[in-house]
Amino acid sequence: MAEEAQSTAPKRRRFRLAAIMPLAGALSIAAVVAFVAYRVAFELSLSTTRASAGHRLDLYAASFEREIGKYASYPYVMGLDGTVLALLNSPADSMLRYRADSYLEALNDRIGTLDVFLLDKTGRVIASSNWNRWDSFVGRDLSYRPYYQDAGVGRVSRFYGIGTTNRQPGYFLATAIARGHDTLGIGVVKVSLDQLERSWASAESPAILSDEHGVVVLSSVPAWKYGTLVALDEKARREIAEAQQYNDRSLAPIGLSTLRNLDGSTRIVRLPGAGGADGSFSTQGLFLAESRAMPETPWTLTVFTDLSEMDDLSRLWAALAGLGSLLCLGLLAVYRQRRQHLREILAARAALQRAHDHLESEVVDRTAALSSTNERLRREVEERERAERTLRDAQSGLIQAGKLASLGQLSAGIAHELNQPLAALVTLSGNAVKFLERGELDTVRSNLERIRPLVQRMGHLTGELKTFARKSSGEPQRVGLRKVIDDVLFLLDHRLVRGPVTVTISIGGGDIDLWCDPNRFEQVLLNLIGNAIDAMEGRNDQRIVLSAKREGDCARIDIRDNGPGLPPERLDHMFEPFFTTKAPGVGLGLGLTISAGIIRDFGGELVASNAEDGGAVFSMTVPTDAGEAT
Repeated sequence: MAEEAQSTAPKRRRFRLAAIMPLAGALSIAAVVAFVAYRVAFELSLSTTRASAGHRLDLYAASFEREIGKYASYPYVMGLDGTVLALLNSPADSMLRYRADSYLEALNDRIGTLDVFLLDKTGRVIASSNWNRWDSFVGRDLSYRPYYQDAGVGRVSRFYGIGTTNRQPGYFLATAIARGHDTLGIGVVKVSLDQLERSWASAESPAILSDEHGVVVLSSVPAWKYGTLVALDEKARREIAEAQQYNDRSLAPIGLSTLRNLDGSTRIVRLPGAGGADGSFSTQGLFLAESRAMPETPWTLTVFTDLSEMDDLSRLWAALAGLGSLLCLGLLAVYRQRRQHLREILAARAALQRAHDHLESEVVDRTAALSSTNERLRREVEERERAERTLRDAQSGLIQAGKLASLGQLSAGIAHELNQPLAALVTLSGNAVKFLERGELDTVRSNLERIRPLVQRMGHLTGELKTFARKSSGEPQRVGLRKVIDDVLFLLDHRLVRGPVTVTISIGGGDIDLWCDPNRFEQVLLNLIGNAIDAMEGRNDQRIVLSAKREGDCARIDIRDNGPGLPPERLDHMFEPFFTTKAPGVGLGLGLTISAGIIRDFGGELVASNAEDGGAVFSMTVPTDAGEAT
């Protein structure tokens, strides 16, 4: 009996090993399949997520540039005031200092900044908007600040830091005030970024703005502010301490860890979470980090996109793939088992019935899982369709904003156009009352007849403004080119007369019917003709030539000026967003981008070139019938 037990033990061990090996192999294959399925699903979803993250980064960058751009020109404004210049020449004059302090205080209240102050050549504050408060800057030596050290003539240096007097953080804009080649002093404007930070906090994903040392200076998550992306070295801490940039802030790392670099500006990171978040978005887990260097600053804007849902979906696909492979391997095992036990029919039938019941149960479970997955995919498609509608609404809003910006540029001339007839109406109506009292009815009738055309002209002007300002439906219709040109020239009449600018119109056949949205096409013409007037400013002989002719099913329209033309090296960038050839602070560089987008929506094209004999030429093609536009 002992010998029989000893011979049975090795057989049992071999049987267990033979049973475990196939199961281990099947699990290994299922694990490999699940891993490959996870990577494929994750990479496919990642490409779509990167596109939406890039658009979100564009919106955050535009909001930052728009907020800072409002104040970029005010340091230059300080150098235009006679009192400021006189104080820089005579800094010891107490009366001049009082007048300069009062001027800066009024300027600060008017533009809504934190502080406005003036430095002499040595970096000492000689006038400030807070001169009469406990935290006055007057007399303080700020030569250690980088905005003083980097300030130059004709450019604005930028710096973010915490005030050493009142501990108030702000964004500093500074420029040198000079007479000829001699620097007299430095004008500084301190701007609050609290409004921008609050708008970021209500967005759908976290975002941060970090300086050249990796310190977070602006964040939609309050707990991350004045933290660092990486641990600071001794050199960085020394530079920050010398500039007294963040005072006694600890500047500790926020705990961001990079898991994978996709390219120079995109990476997958893991965030530790932040207790100060308001719950509008997640701050913990797996995120896609999109970064961009901000122009004219050493700062970097980073927007985080939550990847947790995409990671969960990829894991679900991996689980389905692994279970599917196990199912296939199970079927193969059943098939081999059936052949192995073919002679044992009764036992095989029982085994097959059990396997069949098991498979039916598995199919029911997998079908339910697939149905749930399909429902989630359907909801995701609906969410993406809503996102696309939101994007189209945003594009329409951008076009409307460009139109309102054009109205803002016309406002001064329009006010002048209305003031003249209003003044004439006051005079004529007053005279009419006096002549009526005297009984001179003929003179009263003459005055009233002169009032009628003035009122008609004012009504025509306000009617054109109302038509131009209304939000277009975007629906194309047939419209005469000559009428649109006449309406635009009427709106720009005050700028053409002030030039003076000579406008020549040449339309083949007298007029051409276009198939487009007349309101948006009028916006394009207003932008292009306005740019031509700006380009010729200061020239003695200013001319604009508008020519149009038919070319097949389209009309070609050229707008040419005799200005200095377009720089050849910038022709390829003319229609890029935020690219402009105008001086800093004059424009955002969105006019040509919006105009090109409107013409593309019509089914046409807008291009820029230089004429052989000088001047810039903007040419556009616009369909003349509905079929070509489609």
